[in-house]
Amino acid sequence: METQKESVWMRQVLPIFLTVVVAGVLTAILAGVVFLLNLAVGSDISFHVRWYDVLLGLTIYLKTSFDFALFIGHLMKINGGARSRIAIEIGTALGNALGTIAVLILWTFFREVKWLLALMILLAALVLLKLAEQSLEHAKDEDNTFPIWFRKMVHQTERFLSIVNKAIAPILSRVMPNISLAPGSAKPFWTLLTFSMTIPFVLGLDDFAGYVPLFSIVNVFGFGIGVFLGHMILNMFLYLSPERTVRAVKNPIVSFLGSIIFIGLAGLGIFETIHLIGF
Repeated sequence: METQKESVWMRQVLPIFLTVVVAGVLTAILAGVVFLLNLAVGSDISFHVRWYDVLLGLTIYLKTSFDFALFIGHLMKINGGARSRIAIEIGTALGNALGTIAVLILWTFFREVKWLLALMILLAALVLLKLAEQSLEHAKDEDNTFPIWFRKMVHQTERFLSIVNKAIAPILSRVMPNISLAPGSAKPFWTLLTFSMTIPFVLGLDDFAGYVPLFSIVNVFGFGIGVFLGHMILNMFLYLSPERTVRAVKNPIVSFLGSIIFIGLAGLGIFETIHLIGF
């Protein structure tokens, strides 16, 4: 009985508790960054937290959080155990927050330098295409019980992504570490913590950069808090039932739909890049 209680504590209660603590710490860090930015450039970013700014940040984050959910689910599938879940929680939250803060700093200092935002969004789009290929892992391996038309779509999508990712590999390999999510690639705690930060950092850049047009009508500080809360809520739901999360990620239909969504998000990112640089 004690072992079961301890298991529930380590597998659910502790990771969920940490999501709240980490969100609080990151909010404090965001406040510190805003304070320094106000001192450095005379910016007028307000510390007044309005509920509708927070709600807007939270809502927009949750609407575009499928990429994070799928990424975290894959990491949970490959890296089992409470220590790994803690590393994933802290790493993904830090990565998302650092990406958010990086865009905030760049926006403050270089509001008119659109090519910087375009470069970040393009980089995120390339990462999404790599994740789209890896998301097909279970759709490809476990689709024998599915209709032929489904298997054909999976293999055609894999073929397309393989060609595209081979073309962009020389670029991606220079700016990103190995982002393999292949089975058997489980990592120790500190390596997993660092790895968990990498992709959410880039995706955090992409998500927050896409919100820059809103900065003229919302309080950036409140909006950022909403983004952090959105990530916290997402993690809490994922850790309420890690087994169901892993089972969902392994489902061939979910894997295939996840790949399609990644491709769609990458396409939107490329379109936004072209729009930003004025073509």
